[in-house]
Amino acid sequence: MVIPGLFLLFGVGGCMWGYPSYNVYKQRMEGAAMLAHAQSSKEVAVAEAKAKMESATLLAQAEVERAKGVAQANQIIGESLKGNEAYLRYLWIDGLESNNPTVIYVPTEAGLPILEAGRKPTK
Repeated sequence: MVIPGLFLLFGVGGCMWGYPSYNVYKQRMEGAAMLAHAQSSKEVAVAEAKAKMESATLLAQAEVERAKGVAQANQIIGESLKGNEAYLRYLWIDGLESNNPTVIYVPTEAGLPILEAGRKPTK
């Protein structure tokens, strides 16, 4: 009976001594886990921000290249149309024929448009 009593006494005493230490250890481990979670969340946010920045940079570069292409095309078209009045007239007439009939107002000497109030619409 003495040995089980001593075993019980040392067991209860060990629990009373060890439990507070275990609580401290448990809280330290929970704090470390929370810190690791916060650090990984921060790293994820930083990685997402870097990805957005790289994406925006590449999109801007693509837009600049597209604008350079458009400017080059405009320059080529502009150069080809210089001194080519017959082709421009052809494009204008072709545009008039292919579009819906439109009314063109020609200014008179007084700078006022000629109004076609009596004109009947064509169907």
